[in-house]
Amino acid sequence: MAKLYKESLPESVKPLGPKEDTIKLLLSFSKALSISHYKNMTFEILNN
Repeated sequence: MAKLYKESLPESVKPLGPKEDTIKLLLSFSKALSISHYKNMTFEILNN
């Protein structure tokens, strides 16, 4: 007869995802970034 084994689960499982600091950094960067088009050229401007 086959033996049954109980797998031990990790005590605490943390959800995966970005840290709050990473989200704040990306949001502040996206707010400061502006893209301008002039004729056939594209300019990416970082407004600080």
